[in-house]
Amino acid sequence: MTEIKSSAITENTAPTDTGEVFLSVKNLVVKYITRFSTINAVNDVSFSLNKGETLGLVGETGAGKTTIAKSILRILPEPPSKIFGGEILLHGEDLLRAKPDRMREIRGNRISMIFQDPMTSLNPIERIGDQIAECIRLHVNCPRKEIPERGKLILEKVGIQRERYNDYPHQLSGGMKQRVVIAMAMACNPEILLADEPTTALDVTIQAQVLEMIKELQIEYGTSVILITHDLGIVAETCDSIAVIYAGEIVEYGTAEDIFDRTSHPYTAGLFGSLPGRNKKARRLDPIKGLMPDPSNLPPGCKFHERCRYATERCAREIPENRMLSDTHYTKCFMESGVIR
Repeated sequence: MTEIKSSAITENTAPTDTGEVFLSVKNLVVKYITRFSTINAVNDVSFSLNKGETLGLVGETGAGKTTIAKSILRILPEPPSKIFGGEILLHGEDLLRAKPDRMREIRGNRISMIFQDPMTSLNPIERIGDQIAECIRLHVNCPRKEIPERGKLILEKVGIQRERYNDYPHQLSGGMKQRVVIAMAMACNPEILLADEPTTALDVTIQAQVLEMIKELQIEYGTSVILITHDLGIVAETCDSIAVIYAGEIVEYGTAEDIFDRTSHPYTAGLFGSLPGRNKKARRLDPIKGLMPDPSNLPPGCKFHERCRYATERCAREIPENRMLSDTHYTKCFMESGVIR
């Protein structure tokens, strides 16, 4: 895991956006309905993304991060999933009300996604060149005879020799497979890249290379990125803004500097306490006690109160509203003492 360098956050993750909000998620509610239960996956989530910005979605496994990303792309399986409310506005167009043909135009062309596991993203019986070529053929107005050359150029941009264009996925290492998945996602110069834990299965050196490559492609194409991860070290190095997600809700939102230097929600503080670091004097880590609540039976009041060391009786009864701490920073907590750590 990359070590967090809090003192360097302002310098390394200064916002590069233009201030132009072109993606806005408002009051998104998503549930998974089965014969036996209803899973409350995403509960009234709202955020916006500026042009050129990198937004990090951070939280434990099962918090709802991937469901949010798949909702934006409208690729959730129906059933069992169902979007119960909200808006997802791309340049003012509500994607939740777009017809299937319109969404096919948007996917890959304007919004692309890097999925967690490259082996499940790549077809094992098709050459990687054919898979990249399919993305270009479906979404780019390009003469058919020029598609292979364009595909080879994209491979070279992600650090793979053009001679590997006709290789099969099993002939590539894990890091190279991930680069191919990124090449497929960037093949049509999308406006938004949804990166779902793109470095989870990679070793540290390959992680750094993949993140640097995504950053270079983002600068070259002006792409905005939503990065889904549980690695706060990666977030510190790459993200301009951060949404901390717990039990399907954003419990704290702000710039990278806000989240790292002015932590204001007990769950966010707990995530930091679970990390090792050279500068920590404690002999043991301080992990968050307990487990995330069952999404089919969420507790009343604040969803985090059963694990929170600062919880009061009010936390068990009432749901906290978003409390603005600054123009860029808010927290969903009753505690008014400000910075926790």
